[in-house]
Amino acid sequence: MKKILITFIVFIMSLPSAMANEGMWFLMHIERLNHRDMQKMGLQLTPEEIYSVNNQSLKDAIVQFNGGCTASIVSESGLVLTNHHCGYNAIAELSTAEQNHLKNGFWAGSKEEELKPESLYVRFFVRMDDVSKRILSLVNDKMSEKEREAIINREIAKIEKENNEGGKYTVSVRSFYEGNEFYYFVYEDYKDVRLVGTPPENVGKYGGDTDNWEWPRHTGDFSLFRVYADENGAPAEYSTANVPLKAKYHLPVNIDGVKENDFAMILGYPGRTNRWMPAQGVEQNVKYAYPAWVEGSKLSMDVMRKYMDADESVNLMYASAYAGIANYWKNRGGMITALTEHKTVEKKSKVEAKFAKWAKKKDNKEVYGKVIENINNYYSLTNEKTKQTNYLLGMLRSSKFAVLSYRIGGALKQYTAANEAERANMLPRLQALIESSYKDFYLPLEEEVFAKQLGLLASKSNYSLPELVAEVGGKNDNDFSAYVKAIFKLSMFTSKEGVEAYLQYPDEAILNSDPLLQLSNQLLDKYRESPESLVQPENDFKASFRLLVKGLRESGLSDIQYPDANSTLRLSYGKVRALPADKRNDANENNYTTFQGMIKKYKPNDPEFDLDQSMLDIYEKKDYGRYANERGQLPVNFLTDNDITGGNSGSPVVNGKGELIGLAFDGNIEAMAGDVIFDSNLQRTINVDVRYVLWLIDKYSNAKHIVDELTIISKK
Repeated sequence: MKKILITFIVFIMSLPSAMANEGMWFLMHIERLNHRDMQKMGLQLTPEEIYSVNNQSLKDAIVQFNGGCTASIVSESGLVLTNHHCGYNAIAELSTAEQNHLKNGFWAGSKEEELKPESLYVRFFVRMDDVSKRILSLVNDKMSEKEREAIINREIAKIEKENNEGGKYTVSVRSFYEGNEFYYFVYEDYKDVRLVGTPPENVGKYGGDTDNWEWPRHTGDFSLFRVYADENGAPAEYSTANVPLKAKYHLPVNIDGVKENDFAMILGYPGRTNRWMPAQGVEQNVKYAYPAWVEGSKLSMDVMRKYMDADESVNLMYASAYAGIANYWKNRGGMITALTEHKTVEKKSKVEAKFAKWAKKKDNKEVYGKVIENINNYYSLTNEKTKQTNYLLGMLRSSKFAVLSYRIGGALKQYTAANEAERANMLPRLQALIESSYKDFYLPLEEEVFAKQLGLLASKSNYSLPELVAEVGGKNDNDFSAYVKAIFKLSMFTSKEGVEAYLQYPDEAILNSDPLLQLSNQLLDKYRESPESLVQPENDFKASFRLLVKGLRESGLSDIQYPDANSTLRLSYGKVRALPADKRNDANENNYTTFQGMIKKYKPNDPEFDLDQSMLDIYEKKDYGRYANERGQLPVNFLTDNDITGGNSGSPVVNGKGELIGLAFDGNIEAMAGDVIFDSNLQRTINVDVRYVLWLIDKYSNAKHIVDELTIISKK
């Protein structure tokens, strides 16, 4: 018996910790919650070296990139490394048919050659603090959610003003654990950010939609930018007088490579997870929201691709928008499959059944007794509305003119009602809005996308339709092509010239009778609609969701120890870790891929797997230099079991010493449900190996002067 017990203990100790790689953690809590666990796994840094308010630390090299991705500072001269797909929009904006940087790549030979996109910024994290007691002391459970929200928002405004130092910093107070905790975050934004270099699209997006979310991957998903500041190092609007930012801290780069079970830490700005979501919320997504999203996205993609393939200038206009839609199309489809296969609703329902039993206890009943009932009631009342909302969202994301007339129409309404002096004051801003709104679109594509999205909405929605959609769809078997063509021809909003002509002779009657504005208003009103019948159920739901999370933490019934992601800086830690063997992978272990595997995927003239001749020539020569591994292979991508989500794109992957080893860019299809549940056996992060990044810059692109900026670490 003793021998069996010892064997069992040894077996348990040999297993990876179930919680070790799960969680997106606050930096200020590392010492209390995570540091000992991280040390056991291989971390050699102190908590102070990761997060310090008064001294330089790892957090000073991590930036939020343009509000939706993550990047890192990798040189003392403000060089910024992020994903190719994060820089995609800026690269496309800077491209023309004659100088197509998106297609052909770009490398600035000097700082003078670096290119400034119209709008691009990075956000540095300065500090954070807990203000939960201050805010929650002002509210009580007798308040309605609307009253509670108003009081909290007033206090948030005070806290943000107290900490912005007269506008020097951006301050954001965020809610966590569904309103049970509050923290404020202080940031410093730099708006002069310039393109330094990017590989060609067939490298940066190698594998395209086919390989997206798949393993093995062979993608050089990176791009380089630089932060500029004034002569004092302060943020400044773009100016030729600005100088490269002297970085407070930058990441050293380790080119010795990785192996199975090496410690890996990722810092970044994960966008949104829903680990605390109730069971019926997951059910609503799987059966109503996500199918509508997938269907609408696929429709838009098919229309866009038709026009993009026919004209390279149209392809450049829509490349970034298409990529964004395609990414979430595959994500939502994968989520439906994964959440169903994992029986997520069933598992969460079991936890909630235990919670309901706990809530019936004498000491808990008054506060928690109706929590599950209120939550489930709200979801049952909103299933069909949620389905329609996602059809509308698909239209608003993909159809420029579904929202453009609404946005500009509102500004024109104010302009029309103003007196002469007020109009003179408003005119410059209005003209700037018009100028920016009518860039880069192709009217035939826009007409077809809009018409087909309207047809989809009318034919699939079981919720009340906007009046015009119901009327036109009913008369024409939900074929909106002739209707859209007609209103596009009649509307002032389909051209910049039409809107500018209105400015000369503003007339409220003309504005209100514009057919495109009328339709747009109805679509947006329907999207934002909050029926009176849902007011009380929604109030009860919000209060009950907050109490569910509070009760699950109080009772210990939930295994989750961290708040959901919400675009605030987090740390995730784990290890380099293979997936079960994949016959498609040429590497010695299924935790990395090689250049040879990439070449094997090569398909001449294929939009996703084509390579230029120079890449093929280099492969024949095996000219990998110091970037080869011990087997003489050029590593391309590798796997870790870190917990990440959207927003972590571009996040640096660092080793136990805080040295850069890779760049996170994707997750794997086997764990597509990761935003809702963490699968410790299958969840992986797919990363670009930093050796492949440097090889592409140095050997493939002949831009060694950029590599020379970096602090390279190697024992070789």
